[in-house]
Amino acid sequence: MRAVLTWRDKAEQCVYDLAFKPDGTQLILAAGNRLLVYDTSDGTLLQPLKGHKDTVYCVAYAKDGKRFASGSADKSVIIWTSKLEGILKYTHNDSIQCVSYNPVTHQLASCSSSDFGLWSPEQKSVSKHKSSSKITCCSWTNDGQYLALGMFSGVISIRNRNGEEKVKIERPGGSLSPLWSICWSPSREEHNDILAVADWGQKLSFYQLSGKQVVGCQDGTISFYQLIFSTVHGLYKDRYAYRDSMTDVIVQHLITEQKVRIKCKELVKKIAIYKNRLAVQLPEKILIHELYSDDSLDMRYRMKEKIVRKFECNLLVVCADHIILCQEKRLQCLSFSGVKEREWQMESLIRYIKVIGGPPGREGLLVGLKNGQILKIFVDSLFAIVLLKQATAVRCLDMSASRNKLAVVDENDTCLVYDIHTKELLFQEPNANSVAWNTQCEDMLCFSGGGYLNIKASTFPVHQQKLQGFVVGYNGSRIFCLHAFSMSAVEVPQSAPMYQYLDRKMFREAYQIACLGVTDTDWRELAMEALEGLEFETAKKAFTRVQDLRYLELINSIEERKKRGETNNDLFLADVFSYQGKFHEAARLYKRSGHENLALDMYTDLRMFEYAKDFLGSGDPKETKMLITKQADWARNINEPKAAVEMYISAGEHGKAIEISGDHGWVDTLIDIARKLDKAEREPLLMCAHYFKKLDNPGYAAETYLKIGDLKSLVHLHVDTQRWDEAFALGEKHPEFKDDIYVPYAQWLAENDRFEEAQKAFHKAGRQGEAVRVLEQLTHNAVVESRFNDAAYYYWMLSMQCLDIAQDPAQKDVMLSKFHHFQHLAELYHGYHAIQRYTEEPFSFHLPETLFNISRFLLHSLTKDTPLGISKVNTLFTLAKQSKALGAYKLARHAYDKLQGLQTPARFQKSIELGSLTIRSKPFQDSEELVPLCYRCSTNNPLLNNLGNVCINCRQPFVFSASSYEVLHLVEFYLEEGITDEEAVSLIDLEAPRHKRENKWQEITSNTSQTLRLDETLDSMGDDDPFTAKLSFEQGGLEFVPVVVNRSVLRSMSRRDVLIKRWPPPLRWQYFRSLLPDASITMCPSCFQSSDKGGLDVVFLVPTHCQATCPWKVSGPHQAWGC
Repeated sequence: MRAVLTWRDKAEQCVYDLAFKPDGTQLILAAGNRLLVYDTSDGTLLQPLKGHKDTVYCVAYAKDGKRFASGSADKSVIIWTSKLEGILKYTHNDSIQCVSYNPVTHQLASCSSSDFGLWSPEQKSVSKHKSSSKITCCSWTNDGQYLALGMFSGVISIRNRNGEEKVKIERPGGSLSPLWSICWSPSREEHNDILAVADWGQKLSFYQLSGKQVVGCQDGTISFYQLIFSTVHGLYKDRYAYRDSMTDVIVQHLITEQKVRIKCKELVKKIAIYKNRLAVQLPEKILIHELYSDDSLDMRYRMKEKIVRKFECNLLVVCADHIILCQEKRLQCLSFSGVKEREWQMESLIRYIKVIGGPPGREGLLVGLKNGQILKIFVDSLFAIVLLKQATAVRCLDMSASRNKLAVVDENDTCLVYDIHTKELLFQEPNANSVAWNTQCEDMLCFSGGGYLNIKASTFPVHQQKLQGFVVGYNGSRIFCLHAFSMSAVEVPQSAPMYQYLDRKMFREAYQIACLGVTDTDWRELAMEALEGLEFETAKKAFTRVQDLRYLELINSIEERKKRGETNNDLFLADVFSYQGKFHEAARLYKRSGHENLALDMYTDLRMFEYAKDFLGSGDPKETKMLITKQADWARNINEPKAAVEMYISAGEHGKAIEISGDHGWVDTLIDIARKLDKAEREPLLMCAHYFKKLDNPGYAAETYLKIGDLKSLVHLHVDTQRWDEAFALGEKHPEFKDDIYVPYAQWLAENDRFEEAQKAFHKAGRQGEAVRVLEQLTHNAVVESRFNDAAYYYWMLSMQCLDIAQDPAQKDVMLSKFHHFQHLAELYHGYHAIQRYTEEPFSFHLPETLFNISRFLLHSLTKDTPLGISKVNTLFTLAKQSKALGAYKLARHAYDKLQGLQTPARFQKSIELGSLTIRSKPFQDSEELVPLCYRCSTNNPLLNNLGNVCINCRQPFVFSASSYEVLHLVEFYLEEGITDEEAVSLIDLEAPRHKRENKWQEITSNTSQTLRLDETLDSMGDDDPFTAKLSFEQGGLEFVPVVVNRSVLRSMSRRDVLIKRWPPPLRWQYFRSLLPDASITMCPSCFQSSDKGGLDVVFLVPTHCQATCPWKVSGPHQAWGC
């Protein structure tokens, strides 16, 4: 045991007492009138505590470390917290001599010169008890039940927790031996409490269970010492025995980490362990223990023998039946009964001794001397065998497992390895303080020194790694290292030495190293290297370790072939290389051994067709193709489609490659194939396009169709994928595909409720029947839904469709009839749209005159059947209200009378009844301003015309304005037979000059006279207008007589006065002459509806999808005079 100074400090006053905090982190010193608190780790003064007014004599810490107390010459006791805060203070009648905390509770005993007190947090006051003498020291028992008081008179008083005296001990000497210190034994395992007492004349050192001692000096010096005891231990293989708590022995199994404690109850001086034996030397005896069983993991020891005799020795060794005592230069061999059997006298001091095994009773000892001599001694022999003699003293030594080599560490820190038989120095290494051979491998040893662990295999270079301590054993991959006071087993991978053996192709030795402990990766590397070296036995063991069945099967197959007589190592090695993935090396070996077919099979099995072709060289291409195709079929059958595709492409079987790629949806592969194929290979390209369509990649399909020039399939592709813009663009370039585009487009539009566009598409595709059916359905829907403006537009479109169809001579008559019918319906629904809005909506944007004219127009047009959706009630109701408002009372009365005979809605009944009554008060006549004029015969027509919308006199049909439904000043005329439309227009465009008069005088010259007449007005339409002469007719005729003009009349017309409806064939154009040239009339060039230009909102029949046309619903660009 030795003490080592940790830190030192100098206090200004005398140190009277000190106390450790139970966890050892703080030290409290009573110095002068202060308490000094130190950090025990480095001696830092944490804080001085000032609370006492005089010298502090004593200090004590509570067992739980939460509080400590101090007593002073100022007669006070202060209780402090662990945070160094004072929480309580009480006093005695005299100065405080000592304080002590109950180890179980927070009860505090404080002793003065005349009394002692007991205080605890549970009581409000301190209970004090008188003492017959000055109390110098006190101590509680471990269970906190009794308090021992040491008196100046030499008496010891044992008190209970209440202060009552239980035992009084009178010591010899009495007052001549005052007590200085007392203490109960700290051991809790003793059945009886033992009190240690020291009187005034004795020295005393304070010891703690941890082995730390603090000494306070009179001069104020504080020194902190750590007690260090010499290591008492023993090691044999994986069992390590060492001393603990001075009196116990702990045996530790270094592999399982199990520990067992053997209590000796006396100071343990020496320990020796060997196999199942354990020897412990105590001051007066030696104990021999043995294991209960031969199990290597058994840790239960029992007493075998006891040698009751005091021995003095430097080293102790135990064998199976003997103990060996080393005494300087002498060795004694004793039996377990204590009988000395042999003794050996050495030439020099014995520095090292070790049992190296042997039969029981005949074990061998390895002894190293200070003079460098190394001996081997057998316990049953009187003679020592000199193994070798070196010049330097022996510090440590060890013998290899086979006892052929000896490793020595000398006093110069050099590790020397000898061959025992030849005495030859094999090698030496510097910086060594201990050495150990591997017990499982002959050629491996390790040595420590300079903070490094050195591992050496055979004569290879040393492998180093950092390690603190001394190497004391080496078993397999575990190195046992003693550092400070602890033994540890370090797991050291043996990879480095194994690879050193592998580099030299020493596979068996490498395997032995691997068995000591390497990673799975190292095992696999060993297996591969051995396999390549054709060391099949080692390779089999290594592959078995990593459980690689594939390589084990290979080795078994090679061994079977060797048994059958095969001896070609190149062939065996080629198989190994092929298994390892070294295919090119394997192929070269196959070729060298004359087995080219095996190389070819290897490449094809691995689908390495390019390498197979290279291997074949300039062989028959057909064979190469057939081989690759066969391998592709095989890959396809074993469900390896990717590989099969690559093979088929290599073999030129594009159809099969395309089929597999398409079935698996590999678009990228199909793209590569399609782009690499020549456009002449039509069949595979069509397959690619088919799969592109199927996999929703129309762009690539289109690219493929263009490549082979299959425009029809391209059209169908655009149609199927509804890529209409591309289809239309293609149709423009190639009109022969028009039907293939527009018919599906129209059907698609119809399916998506886009009927108008569908009708146009059908029409454009030449499918007139379908176009008409779509329009008829649209028209019907519009009428049913009361969208009469839309119905008018659809009927107009239907009429134009019929006009297109009428170009077919076979359908001309029927279609022309339908054309006129649909034109009539379009006009009716167009007009009824305003009536319906007037009757259904709260507000109307039409003028009363317009509504009046529209209702008259409808009433005259509905003389026979009433079309679907048009209500006579609404028409008559509108007519009645507007007639009454405009002064046409007679017509209003007629309308009300008609309404009385019809079933009217409830919302109209009150208004109709009231109107019928109030109209009776009006004159039975119509306002003359409302009477329509026939511009051909200048006849005023009644407002209620039984003939309809024609003049009652000349039967000339009225031309109505499409906006206001006023009668326009237009008269239709017809061309004389033989005059074509083109000729007529050219004649009108001639515009012959007319006579102009400069003033109001007009000269008329005849054959017999010349007359000068003064006119009040200048009539540009004088009697000399040839068209005016054509307006004559027979008064009162029942037949309508049209106006027919010849070339001279046409030549006399002005293009500003003529409107032409340029109908497409087979219809003839219609010509109209304006009889009031100053009043402008506008005609739509598409629907040919006319309107006076006075109204701003001009409404026609065609939509605004083209700037060249005008809509039914909104105004658009229109044709003026001369269109």
